Amino acid sequence: MKVNGTLINYYFHCKRQCWLHGNRINLEDNSEDVKIGKSIHKIKEEENKQSEISIDNIKLDKLTKDYLTEIKKSDSDIEAAKWQLLFYLKVLKDKGIERKGKLEFVEKNKSKNTIIIELNEDNTIELEGVIKNIEELLFSTNIPDVENKPKCKKCAYFEYCYI
Repeated sequence: MKVNGTLINYYFHCKRQCWLHGNRINLEDNSEDVKIGKSIHKIKEEENKQSEISIDNIKLDKLTKDYLTEIKKSDSDIEAAKWQLLFYLKVLKDKGIERKGKLEFVEKNKSKNTIIIELNEDNTIELEGVIKNIEELLFSTNIPDVENKPKCKKCAYFEYCYI
């Protein structure tokens, strides 16, 4: 599987989740949180009269002349969302399209509703390393261990890991 935004997000959220999804073990269709997230995207799309844009193997939520906006249900894992957005910004930049990134959270817990992110030389280099690490992870025959953290209880892969 080619690295995409979902794999980037999962890599930062949970290496095991990244490996499972990247090896086509998909349990997300049973997840209530995933269904809610998809519904939020659909509502935002209808409100803005703008649909997702597909480029290569990624889907962008919203692209304007200034920003690439990624819409998230909550700010529960800002780091994972940030790197996913940086990945999208890099894909666009590689195609000659430069934008700032905007993370929008529908249900905010700790942060503001919006966070602005910019792709720079340092995070581009780090992102290239992350992509390489994900590729190595996906080709590994060893599934990463269960993290056993509170966030696991809401994960789409909970039953796979614990039952």
